Amino acid sequence: MTELARKALLPAGLQDVLPGIAAREADIREKLMSSFAHAGYDRVKTPLVEFEESLLEGAAPELATQTFRLMDPVSHRMMGVRSDMTPQVGRIAATRLGDAPRPLRLSYSGDVLRIKGTQLRPERQFAQVGAELIGVSSAAADTEIVLLALEALEHVGLPDVSVDLNLPTLPVRLFDAFGVAADDRETLIAALEHRDVAAVKAVSGNVTDVLVALLEAAGPAQAALPKLKKLELPLGASEELHRLIEVAERILASDLDAALTIDPVEMAGFRYQTGVSFTLFAKHVRGELGRGGRYRAGGSGGEAATGMSLFMDTILRGLADVKPVERVYLPLGTPQREARQLRKDGHYTVAALEGAAEAKTEDAARKEARRMGCSFIYLGGQIVPLGA
Repeated sequence: MTELARKALLPAGLQDVLPGIAAREADIREKLMSSFAHAGYDRVKTPLVEFEESLLEGAAPELATQTFRLMDPVSHRMMGVRSDMTPQVGRIAATRLGDAPRPLRLSYSGDVLRIKGTQLRPERQFAQVGAELIGVSSAAADTEIVLLALEALEHVGLPDVSVDLNLPTLPVRLFDAFGVAADDRETLIAALEHRDVAAVKAVSGNVTDVLVALLEAAGPAQAALPKLKKLELPLGASEELHRLIEVAERILASDLDAALTIDPVEMAGFRYQTGVSFTLFAKHVRGELGRGGRYRAGGSGGEAATGMSLFMDTILRGLADVKPVERVYLPLGTPQREARQLRKDGHYTVAALEGAAEAKTEDAARKEARRMGCSFIYLGGQIVPLGA
């Protein structure tokens, strides 16, 4: 390995984002945040690291195993690098914004770092853009968050988006209602996560017939809803299912162009959630665009909340390439006043510098402009295409 290659080597799952892509990501990130702001969501900013106990309080258990830790040399307390921003926003809501009017609508944007990537997302550092709706537990709130995500993705021009609506708490409600033993619960959860109908049927008890019916009802919302409405579930589980049905019908009643599927017993990656949850996908795009759902802000005793996080790396994969910014080359001697006016008028400029490749003739300046990737050159007070 050469010395240059050694310097360029980065740990697995980390990468440099180069010109063009970095600007594109920043632009899309701000468009998403603007979409949230127009819907009444106020931006907050959280620290990259904070004390471990506050960072992980109320977080999904799997985040604890995904969090980098370090010792704070000032306080001599353990700190963690954020692996998800949602718990931090929940902490802000419960502490610094504890007296703010509810419902509280907050948005955020920032990078997170995880110990390991996944098969679908090998990246260990990636940008999250999200929103949280805190202080209300209703179908209207659940629907608002889903539609907020869809509207934001529509705003940035992402085509063929789909929503997979889930209810990860439903199996647990059914286990409680039917008195399912602890060992059988783990077996059934594993079977549900693998969508293994045979493994579900292999467990004895009345709950298996209900779980199989729920598995078989999964699919496009228009087909799934009639099947789900026919099911008779125990008290508690029935209320949860009715909430899922109401949210699905509200989403269908919106005029946003997105496919909706329902998988009422999907639990994988949703054990942190306390109600209706969802995942966002796009056709021909690897990985999740984002995910969200109902939870308790600040932990099990916290406020009712729902929210979502969008993943910038996946979103960028789904967007069409954009035409590079066209720049105007400013030859040596261009007055600063004229250069400033060009930028005020919205042009992007690249100025010749003394001591660099000095081009003192028009032909040399044109050649240098092309080398610097410019499309135009400023000559005699006019912007001239390089092809002219």
